[in-house]
Amino acid sequence: MNSPLDYSIVIPTTGRESLRVLLGALAAATGPPPREIIVVDDRPHGGELPLVDTSPPVRVLHSGGRGPAAARNVGWRHASGTWVAFLDDDVVTTPDWPHRLAEDLAGLDETTAASTAHIEVPLPADRKPTDEERGTAGLTVARWITADMAYRRAALLAVDGFDERFPRAFREDADLAMRVCLAGYRIAHGERVTSHPTRKSGPMASVRAQRGNYDNALMRRKFGPRWRQRIGERPGMLGRHAFTTALGAAAVSSGVAGRQRSALGFAAAWAALTTEFAARRIAQGPRTAGEIGRMAVTSALIPPAACWYRFRGEIRHRHATPTSPPTSQFDRDDAVIGDVPDLADPSMVSVAEELTAGSESANRR
Repeated sequence: MNSPLDYSIVIPTTGRESLRVLLGALAAATGPPPREIIVVDDRPHGGELPLVDTSPPVRVLHSGGRGPAAARNVGWRHASGTWVAFLDDDVVTTPDWPHRLAEDLAGLDETTAASTAHIEVPLPADRKPTDEERGTAGLTVARWITADMAYRRAALLAVDGFDERFPRAFREDADLAMRVCLAGYRIAHGERVTSHPTRKSGPMASVRAQRGNYDNALMRRKFGPRWRQRIGERPGMLGRHAFTTALGAAAVSSGVAGRQRSALGFAAAWAALTTEFAARRIAQGPRTAGEIGRMAVTSALIPPAACWYRFRGEIRHRHATPTSPPTSQFDRDDAVIGDVPDLADPSMVSVAEELTAGSESANRR
């Protein structure tokens, strides 16, 4: 087996200032240095990047604005390390991150394709988190998040890397992990810890997040109707969103047709569902005037947005080739037993965590 210390770092970026913080943390870290640090600029037209001096020096590549999946592919295909450690440009590594990474990779045999990290999201201690903050906190329970995940380069070659049909930082990591497991590899749970600070994305962030339903359509086409269960995620809210949207559309069409009693009935049902959705989101947050107003508005917009993006995804990916489902069994404790060489080895069994994102709007699509 090749030395686990032989690793490259790949960081896709859109030029955010947080890249400077990450590179500074890597430059100051102690432990075995990487063979190379590759930053992939995923802006359509490139430009200046917030870089700092590191050892080894940062090598900048360009992916033309095609999304994080394509950017990571550009990075790892130019990397030469046995392992490729993917980091997002908005995470912050610990001072001993290289040492912890080396510990996580040490002793992993050739059947292990990747090592995950623990992602921590610092939340305010003096109040409940906002909807946006809860959405970011959902990263702490994501099973295969590439915000910090090291892959064996040979495994990436075996499955041809990330699927570039995923244009956003959503589902491309779960898709890769599923295909890696289908290829006969396993994924190890590492012990290193990386921080992912929250950031402000605007009052309509939860509505824009519904674009992920487009990517969910591709996951369904590739892995079948039970794909959420296979990646350890609880059912989403698309069915409820579709029902709410249908009630709203029925209220409008009935009103236009002059059927006032029917229009009022449909409108009342729509309002009840929308109010319950908003109240549930408000109850989880700080309940400030601004947050309540955002939740009221976005709770009305999320259902039709989710349906629209899912419809577009189903049309766009209607001819996508399905992927054979993984050979997995579920024991009575809901542990997933993958198709691995030796089921007597406890390390081959992993608990199927529920992906309980704090933000209903951003993560339960």
